[in-house]
Formats: sequence, structure tokens, C-alpha cells
Amino acid sequence: MRWVMMIRRIAVLSNIRLSRLLYPALFMLLAACATREVPTPAAPARHPELARLVPPDRMVDVAGMGAVPLRVWSAQGPERAVIVALHGFNDSRDAWERPAPALNAAGLTVIAPDLPGFGQTAQRGGWVGTDALLRTVTSLLTTIGREHPGVPLYVMGESMGGALATLMAARSDGPAPPVAGYILLAPALWDLDGGTRLTTHLMAAMAPRGRLSGHELPVHVTAADDMLALARLYYDPLTLRDTGTTALAGLTELMHRAAGACAHVHGRVLVVYGGHDEIIPATAMARAWRRLPATTRHDYSPGGYHLLLRSREGGRITADIAGWIEHPDRFLPSGGDAAAAAWMAEQKGRSAPLPIAPGWMDWIAPQ
Repeated sequence: MRWVMMIRRIAVLSNIRLSRLLYPALFMLLAACATREVPTPAAPARHPELARLVPPDRMVDVAGMGAVPLRVWSAQGPERAVIVALHGFNDSRDAWERPAPALNAAGLTVIAPDLPGFGQTAQRGGWVGTDALLRTVTSLLTTIGREHPGVPLYVMGESMGGALATLMAARSDGPAPPVAGYILLAPALWDLDGGTRLTTHLMAAMAPRGRLSGHELPVHVTAADDMLALARLYYDPLTLRDTGTTALAGLTELMHRAAGACAHVHGRVLVVYGGHDEIIPATAMARAWRRLPATTRHDYSPGGYHLLLRSREGGRITADIAGWIEHPDRFLPSGGDAAAAAWMAEQKGRSAPLPIAPGWMDWIAPQ
């Protein structure tokens, strides 16, 4: 079980989490941070498939960004909708390997890009900026919409990708072509305090090439409860195992900006959250839910983790997504509507998490 122990030291940072440390502790880390990306570990000899590099199905040129790799999972039978799927922080186009076949069986095509700064893009390991990411996604939607005329187009985002999808849904002009709906999976809607954002920006200014692996802080976080899914994430050569200080600063600003945009989203929106999410605090998510328009559909999975579709509840949530797209006015197959209402009732009066230093997703395997 050596590979299990290796997974316990992963520093994927599918998103950031506030740990109970003081701000000065972050600056102490700068002396120990590296300037080169952590190399991809070798997969166990018995499981070489965990480290497979799946070539992109196509490349799309985006102005100012260059070539953007895409993985495409095509619908089985008549194509009922196309989903452009946006991965989380330090993740890649491979984030959708598990749910894609089930979505394809429901007549849904899934198209997943490597967002600039991640995966196999030329900007890997850096931060291109929130606006540049939004322009990239808008350009991809235009291209994909042109190639699938008359087919409803959806945007699905996980964590950081969910924050980007939220900002797109809040735009007054809207992306071109029109989007039929947005699916936000554990979106990074976190209204971080000014002190935290200032700290991350100071780190980026003091060590702009610095990279933190997560070994520097003793933070224990579980992002999913499916060990095989976590192993694939860990050994995937497209996964980033450390985080640049500049990217960290950019992420905190993206989360803050997306949280503030919640009240301005329009169109059809499904937002999903898990009861075991240890990355985005329940208080932050509840605050975001209260800001979202009354027309937003809420789905709560008591057994779900931050990486919702790579947890054991992933199949149920995938069925909810397909069900919502096909029948937007019906109750969700899992009963997540009722669970969401009960969860929100429990959140009233809960205090917000302490606004202190960002921690690291250092231990994402089940304890």
C-alpha cells in the first residue's frame, strides 16, 4: 500500500482552504518554497494506467492564449446538449473522466479544456488572470456553439471552474453564443477577507516565482472518498502538485470576485454542494446560496466531498445533472432539492470561519 501513503502527501490544491495559522507563518514558508514544479511521481508497477497521459482530442487556438487542448466525450445517440466542463485549480481536462460516460449515455456531449495555466497549456504553472480565463472560455463557447448549431450549450464548472462559471452567468452581455444553463459543482464562492487577499498578494510580490507544495503546513484535508479516483488525480501527469504564489493570489481574488457576483447571475443555474466538503466552508457556501437568485436550483449531497463527481456519491450527482438538463422543472432524482432546503435551514445563525491564513490540501485521502 505504498502508493496509498504517497497519495496522502498529495498537494493538488483543487482549491484553497483557510487553516488555523497566523499570517506571519506564510512568510516563513517563502524561504522554503521551490521555484520549479514538482515532478510527476512514478505510478505503481501494478497500476500503470493511473499515470496514463491521454492525448487531447483536438486543439483550439484562442487569441492571446495560443493552443488550448480539449478532451471530447461524444453523446451516444442523438445529441441533446453539449456541456463545456471547466476543471478546478491545479486540475486538468481529465477531471471529467468518471462522469462523462454516464452523461454521454444520456445524450450529452462533454467537452473539457485545459484552462490556461493548467494541464498541457503553454502557461502551465502560472496565472493568466481571471479576465483572460473568462475570455478563453467565451472564445471556446463561440467555437463549440458554431460547431453544434441548434444544440443547447451548458457550462459546468467544478470548484475554481464553478467560480468562473458564476462570473460568466453574472455578465450583463452574456457569453456568445447564449448558454442554456450553468452547473456549479462545489463552486469556489468564498468572500475572503481583505487581510487574506493582501497576504497572498504580498507573498506573490516577495517571491513571484515561488512554489509551495503543501508539505510546508500540517493541514489535513479530504477532497474525495474514492481512493482510486484520488490515485488517478495524483499520478496524472497533467495534475499540478504545487502552487505558484502568483496563482494563489489570483485564485483568492477570483473566489472573492465570484462570491460578490452571486446576486447578479441570471439564467438557469444548478448549484451542488456536499456535506463533507472540507475545502469550501459550509458558512461560505450558505452565504453564497443566500445571495443567488430565487430561481437557482440547489442540490445538496450529505455524503458528497469537494470533488463531488469523484466521490462515492458521484453517480447520484451525475444523474441529477442529466435529470436537471432534461427536466429542469422536476425534482432531482436524488432528492437533493429537499436535502438542500433542510441544510440551508441548519445554516442560519452559523458563524463564519476565521479569516486567517490559507492552508494547503496536503492530505486528501480518507483518514
